[in-house]
Amino acid sequence: MGTPVFAVKSLERLYEDGYGVVGVFTQADKARSRGMKMSFSPVKELALSRGTPVFQPALLRDGVAAKTITGLCCDLIVVVAYGKILPKEILDIPPLGCINIHGSILPKYRGAAPIQHAILNGERVTGVTSQYISEGMDEGDILFVKKTDIGDDETSADLFERLSVLGAELLSETVSAISEGSVKGTAQNDDEATYAPLLTKTMSPIDWNDSAVSIKCKVRALFLWPAATMRLDGKTLKVLAVDASNNATGKAPGSILSYGGQGIEVACADGSVIVKLLQSAGGKIMPASDYIRGNPIKGSMCG
Repeated sequence: MGTPVFAVKSLERLYEDGYGVVGVFTQADKARSRGMKMSFSPVKELALSRGTPVFQPALLRDGVAAKTITGLCCDLIVVVAYGKILPKEILDIPPLGCINIHGSILPKYRGAAPIQHAILNGERVTGVTSQYISEGMDEGDILFVKKTDIGDDETSADLFERLSVLGAELLSETVSAISEGSVKGTAQNDDEATYAPLLTKTMSPIDWNDSAVSIKCKVRALFLWPAATMRLDGKTLKVLAVDASNNATGKAPGSILSYGGQGIEVACADGSVIVKLLQSAGGKIMPASDYIRGNPIKGSMCG
Protein backbone atom coordinates (compact mmCIF):
# COMPACT_ATOMS: atom_id res chain seq x y z
CA MET A 1 0.00 0.00 0.00
CA GLY A 2 1.61 3.24 -1.17
CA THR A 3 1.16 6.21 -3.45
CA PRO A 4 3.98 8.74 -4.11
CA VAL A 5 7.50 8.45 -5.48
CA PHE A 6 8.79 7.90 -1.94
CA ALA A 7 7.08 4.49 -1.92
CA VAL A 8 8.36 3.31 -5.31
CA LYS A 9 11.81 2.21 -4.10
CA SER A 10 10.19 0.03 -1.44
CA LEU A 11 7.90 -1.70 -3.91
CA GLU A 12 10.82 -2.20 -6.29
CA ARG A 13 12.79 -3.81 -3.48
CA LEU A 14 9.99 -6.26 -2.70
CA TYR A 15 10.01 -7.36 -6.34
CA GLU A 16 13.83 -7.60 -6.36
CA ASP A 17 13.83 -9.68 -3.17
CA GLY A 18 11.54 -12.20 -4.83
CA TYR A 19 8.44 -11.77 -2.71
CA GLY A 20 5.07 -12.48 -4.29
CA VAL A 21 3.32 -9.13 -4.37
CA VAL A 22 -0.28 -10.26 -4.77
CA GLY A 23 -1.84 -6.80 -4.87
CA VAL A 24 -1.10 -3.08 -4.64
CA PHE A 25 -3.38 -0.50 -3.06
CA THR A 26 -2.86 3.15 -4.01
CA GLN A 27 -4.72 6.45 -4.04
CA ALA A 28 -7.19 7.35 -6.79
CA ASP A 29 -5.94 8.67 -10.15
CA LYS A 30 -5.77 12.47 -10.31
CA ALA A 31 -6.28 15.04 -13.04
CA ARG A 32 -3.07 16.96 -13.65
CA SER A 33 -1.83 19.75 -15.92
CA ARG A 34 -3.87 22.16 -18.00
CA GLY A 35 -5.48 19.42 -20.04
CA MET A 36 -6.70 17.76 -16.81
CA LYS A 37 -5.45 14.43 -18.10
CA MET A 38 -5.81 11.65 -15.57
CA SER A 39 -2.49 10.36 -14.27
CA PHE A 40 -1.56 7.34 -12.19
CA SER A 41 0.34 7.42 -8.93
CA PRO A 42 4.02 6.42 -9.26
CA VAL A 43 3.27 3.24 -7.31
CA LYS A 44 0.43 2.28 -9.66
CA GLU A 45 2.67 2.78 -12.69
CA LEU A 46 5.26 0.40 -11.27
CA ALA A 47 2.68 -2.19 -10.23
CA LEU A 48 1.04 -2.23 -13.65
CA SER A 49 4.42 -2.60 -15.35
CA ARG A 50 4.96 -5.73 -13.24
CA GLY A 51 1.51 -7.13 -13.91
CA THR A 52 0.38 -6.78 -10.29
CA PRO A 53 -3.33 -6.19 -9.62
CA VAL A 54 -4.00 -2.61 -8.47
CA PHE A 55 -6.82 -1.52 -6.18
CA GLN A 56 -7.89 2.08 -5.52
CA PRO A 57 -10.75 2.09 -3.01
CA ALA A 58 -12.15 5.46 -2.00
CA LEU A 59 -12.98 4.04 1.44
CA LEU A 60 -11.36 1.43 3.66
CA ARG A 61 -14.08 1.18 6.29
CA ASP A 62 -17.04 -0.04 4.24
CA GLY A 63 -16.02 -3.70 4.29
CA VAL A 64 -15.31 -3.90 0.56
CA ALA A 65 -11.54 -3.33 0.86
CA ALA A 66 -11.34 -5.85 3.71
CA LYS A 67 -13.12 -8.45 1.57
CA THR A 68 -10.73 -7.78 -1.31
CA ILE A 69 -7.67 -8.17 0.92
CA THR A 70 -9.02 -11.37 2.44
CA GLY A 71 -9.43 -12.75 -1.07
CA LEU A 72 -5.79 -12.00 -1.88
CA CYS A 73 -4.65 -14.39 0.88
CA CYS A 74 -1.63 -12.24 1.72
CA ASP A 75 0.73 -13.03 4.61
CA LEU A 76 1.79 -9.43 5.26
CA ILE A 77 0.68 -5.91 4.41
CA VAL A 78 3.40 -3.32 3.79
CA VAL A 79 2.47 0.37 3.95
CA VAL A 80 4.73 3.13 2.65
CA ALA A 81 3.21 6.62 2.35
CA TYR A 82 -0.20 5.29 1.35
CA GLY A 83 -2.12 8.30 2.63
CA LYS A 84 -4.97 6.39 4.29
CA ILE A 85 -5.48 5.04 7.82
CA LEU A 86 -6.03 1.29 8.02
CA PRO A 87 -9.03 0.26 10.16
CA LYS A 88 -8.83 -2.63 12.62
CA GLU A 89 -10.79 -4.96 10.33
CA ILE A 90 -7.95 -4.72 7.81
CA LEU A 91 -5.13 -4.76 10.39
CA ASP A 92 -6.44 -8.10 11.65
CA ILE A 93 -6.39 -9.85 8.25
CA PRO A 94 -2.77 -10.81 7.43
CA PRO A 95 -1.33 -13.50 9.72
CA LEU A 96 2.08 -11.76 9.90
CA GLY A 97 0.53 -8.36 10.56
CA CYS A 98 0.81 -4.97 8.90
CA ILE A 99 4.03 -2.96 8.85
CA ASN A 100 4.84 0.63 7.94
CA ILE A 101 8.00 2.39 6.77
CA HIS A 102 7.97 5.89 8.28
CA GLY A 103 10.28 8.77 7.34
CA SER A 104 11.50 9.70 10.81
CA ILE A 105 13.03 8.24 13.94
CA LEU A 106 9.87 7.38 15.85
CA PRO A 107 8.34 8.44 18.17
CA LYS A 108 9.50 11.84 16.83
CA TYR A 109 7.53 13.27 13.93
CA ARG A 110 4.52 11.04 13.76
CA GLY A 111 2.21 12.15 10.97
CA ALA A 112 2.04 13.10 7.31
CA ALA A 113 5.11 15.32 6.79
CA PRO A 114 7.97 14.03 8.96
CA ILE A 115 10.76 14.81 6.51
CA GLN A 116 9.81 18.46 6.06
CA HIS A 117 9.23 19.06 9.76
CA ALA A 118 12.59 17.56 10.70
CA ILE A 119 14.34 20.11 8.45
CA LEU A 120 12.01 22.92 9.53
CA ASN A 121 12.95 22.33 13.15
CA GLY A 122 16.67 22.28 12.44
CA GLU A 123 17.26 18.60 13.17
CA ARG A 124 20.76 17.37 12.37
CA VAL A 125 19.87 13.67 12.24
CA THR A 126 16.82 11.83 10.95
CA GLY A 127 16.09 8.40 9.53
CA VAL A 128 13.47 5.79 8.75
CA THR A 129 11.61 3.46 11.08
CA SER A 130 9.89 0.15 10.42
CA GLN A 131 7.00 -0.54 12.76
CA TYR A 132 3.93 -2.66 13.24
CA ILE A 133 0.80 -0.66 12.45
CA SER A 134 -1.70 -0.04 15.22
CA GLU A 135 -4.96 1.89 15.21
CA GLY A 136 -3.20 5.04 16.45
CA MET A 137 -1.30 7.25 14.00
CA ASP A 138 2.28 5.94 13.77
CA GLU A 139 1.97 4.61 17.33
CA GLY A 140 2.74 0.94 16.69
CA ASP A 141 5.70 -0.99 18.05
CA ILE A 142 9.08 -0.21 16.50
CA LEU A 143 10.93 -2.95 14.63
CA PHE A 144 14.12 -1.39 13.20
CA VAL A 145 15.59 2.08 12.65
CA LYS A 146 18.15 3.44 10.20
CA LYS A 147 19.63 6.90 10.86
CA THR A 148 21.30 9.47 8.61
CA ASP A 149 22.70 12.98 8.98
CA ILE A 150 20.86 15.90 7.39
CA GLY A 151 23.10 18.09 5.20
CA ASP A 152 23.38 21.81 5.92
CA ASP A 153 21.99 22.68 2.48
CA GLU A 154 19.81 19.61 1.97
CA THR A 155 16.25 20.33 0.88
CA SER A 156 13.21 18.21 1.65
CA ALA A 157 13.32 16.95 -1.95
CA ASP A 158 16.92 15.84 -1.51
CA LEU A 159 16.13 14.12 1.78
CA PHE A 160 13.01 12.46 0.34
CA GLU A 161 15.16 10.80 -2.29
CA ARG A 162 17.76 9.57 0.19
CA LEU A 163 15.23 8.33 2.70
CA SER A 164 13.26 6.49 0.02
CA VAL A 165 16.37 4.45 -0.72
CA LEU A 166 17.13 3.97 2.98
CA GLY A 167 13.51 3.00 3.59
CA ALA A 168 13.67 0.33 0.88
CA GLU A 169 16.78 -1.14 2.51
CA LEU A 170 15.06 -1.11 5.88
CA LEU A 171 11.96 -2.76 4.45
CA SER A 172 14.03 -5.54 2.96
CA GLU A 173 15.71 -6.24 6.29
CA THR A 174 12.41 -6.03 8.16
CA VAL A 175 10.47 -8.40 5.90
CA SER A 176 13.36 -10.86 5.97
CA ALA A 177 13.38 -10.81 9.78
CA ILE A 178 9.61 -11.26 9.93
CA SER A 179 9.84 -14.18 7.48
CA GLU A 180 12.43 -15.82 9.72
CA GLY A 181 10.40 -15.17 12.87
CA SER A 182 13.34 -13.30 14.39
CA VAL A 183 11.78 -9.93 15.09
CA LYS A 184 9.98 -8.50 18.09
CA GLY A 185 8.52 -5.02 18.31
CA THR A 186 9.47 -2.46 20.94
CA ALA A 187 6.78 -0.19 22.37
CA GLN A 188 7.18 3.52 21.71
CA ASN A 189 7.56 6.05 24.53
CA ASP A 190 4.53 8.25 23.96
CA ASP A 191 5.99 10.94 26.23
CA GLU A 192 8.71 11.53 23.62
CA ALA A 193 6.29 11.76 20.69
CA THR A 194 6.17 14.82 18.43
CA TYR A 195 3.94 15.39 15.41
CA ALA A 196 4.38 16.43 11.80
CA PRO A 197 1.05 17.53 10.32
CA LEU A 198 0.40 18.21 6.65
CA LEU A 199 2.02 21.31 5.20
CA THR A 200 -0.17 24.25 4.21
CA LYS A 201 0.37 27.47 2.28
CA THR A 202 -0.19 29.44 5.49
CA MET A 203 3.32 28.30 6.48
CA SER A 204 4.93 29.90 3.42
CA PRO A 205 5.53 33.61 4.26
CA ILE A 206 9.01 34.27 5.62
CA ASP A 207 9.07 36.15 8.93
CA TRP A 208 12.17 38.31 8.79
CA ASN A 209 12.06 38.57 12.59
CA ASP A 210 13.22 34.95 12.68
CA SER A 211 16.89 34.00 12.83
CA ALA A 212 18.93 33.47 9.67
CA VAL A 213 19.26 29.76 10.43
CA SER A 214 15.51 29.39 11.00
CA ILE A 215 14.74 31.11 7.71
CA LYS A 216 17.17 28.88 5.83
CA CYS A 217 15.60 25.80 7.45
CA LYS A 218 12.17 26.99 6.34
CA VAL A 219 13.30 27.50 2.75
CA ARG A 220 14.88 24.04 2.66
CA ALA A 221 11.89 22.34 4.33
CA LEU A 222 9.19 23.90 2.15
CA PHE A 223 11.21 23.56 -1.06
CA LEU A 224 8.98 23.51 -4.18
CA TRP A 225 5.75 22.98 -2.19
CA PRO A 226 4.30 24.94 -0.60
CA ALA A 227 7.59 26.91 -0.82
CA ALA A 228 8.74 29.74 1.41
CA THR A 229 7.65 33.13 0.08
CA MET A 230 8.64 36.79 0.33
CA ARG A 231 6.97 40.01 -0.75
CA LEU A 232 9.08 42.30 -2.94
CA ASP A 233 7.72 45.48 -4.53
CA GLY A 234 4.17 44.21 -4.09
CA LYS A 235 4.83 40.79 -5.65
CA THR A 236 4.85 37.44 -3.89
CA LEU A 237 7.89 35.38 -4.84
CA LYS A 238 8.77 31.80 -3.97
CA VAL A 239 12.16 31.56 -2.28
CA LEU A 240 13.90 28.27 -3.09
CA ALA A 241 17.47 28.74 -1.85
CA VAL A 242 19.25 31.10 0.53
CA ASP A 243 22.58 31.55 2.25
CA ALA A 244 22.52 32.54 5.93
CA SER A 245 24.79 34.79 8.00
CA ASN A 246 24.57 35.64 11.70
CA ASN A 247 26.69 38.78 11.34
CA ALA A 248 24.80 41.69 12.90
CA THR A 249 23.59 44.26 10.34
CA GLY A 250 22.10 46.98 12.53
CA LYS A 251 19.14 47.14 10.17
CA ALA A 252 15.48 46.38 10.81
CA PRO A 253 14.39 42.84 9.87
CA GLY A 254 13.14 42.83 6.28
CA SER A 255 15.49 45.63 5.16
CA ILE A 256 17.14 45.05 1.79
CA LEU A 257 20.86 45.36 2.45
CA SER A 258 22.19 44.78 -1.05
CA TYR A 259 21.40 43.11 -4.34
CA GLY A 260 23.34 42.08 -7.41
CA GLY A 261 25.27 39.11 -8.68
CA GLN A 262 25.17 37.31 -5.31
CA GLY A 263 21.41 37.66 -4.94
CA ILE A 264 19.24 39.75 -2.64
CA GLU A 265 20.54 40.22 0.91
CA VAL A 266 17.82 40.85 3.50
CA ALA A 267 18.26 41.66 7.20
CA CYS A 268 16.69 39.31 9.75
CA ALA A 269 16.66 39.02 13.54
CA ASP A 270 20.29 38.08 14.07
CA GLY A 271 21.99 38.70 10.75
CA SER A 272 20.95 38.33 7.15
CA VAL A 273 19.98 35.91 4.43
CA ILE A 274 20.96 36.13 0.77
CA VAL A 275 18.15 34.97 -1.50
CA LYS A 276 19.83 32.92 -4.22
CA LEU A 277 17.00 31.20 -6.08
CA LEU A 278 13.41 32.32 -6.56
CA GLN A 279 10.32 32.02 -8.71
CA SER A 280 7.64 34.54 -9.58
CA ALA A 281 3.99 33.61 -10.05
CA GLY A 282 3.72 31.62 -13.28
CA GLY A 283 7.43 32.08 -13.95
CA LYS A 284 10.44 29.83 -14.09
CA ILE A 285 12.81 29.07 -11.25
CA MET A 286 15.82 31.36 -11.66
CA PRO A 287 18.77 32.87 -9.83
CA ALA A 288 17.72 35.97 -7.88
CA SER A 289 20.39 37.93 -9.75
CA ASP A 290 18.65 37.16 -13.05
CA TYR A 291 15.27 38.11 -11.65
CA ILE A 292 16.37 41.55 -10.47
CA ARG A 293 17.98 42.31 -13.83
CA GLY A 294 14.54 42.03 -15.38
CA ASN A 295 12.69 43.46 -12.37
CA PRO A 296 14.71 46.29 -10.84
CA ILE A 297 14.11 46.61 -7.09
CA LYS A 298 12.29 49.80 -6.16
CA GLY A 299 11.64 49.45 -2.43
CA SER A 300 13.94 49.07 0.55
CA MET A 301 11.95 46.46 2.50
CA CYS A 302 10.74 42.90 1.96
CA GLY A 303 7.38 41.76 3.28
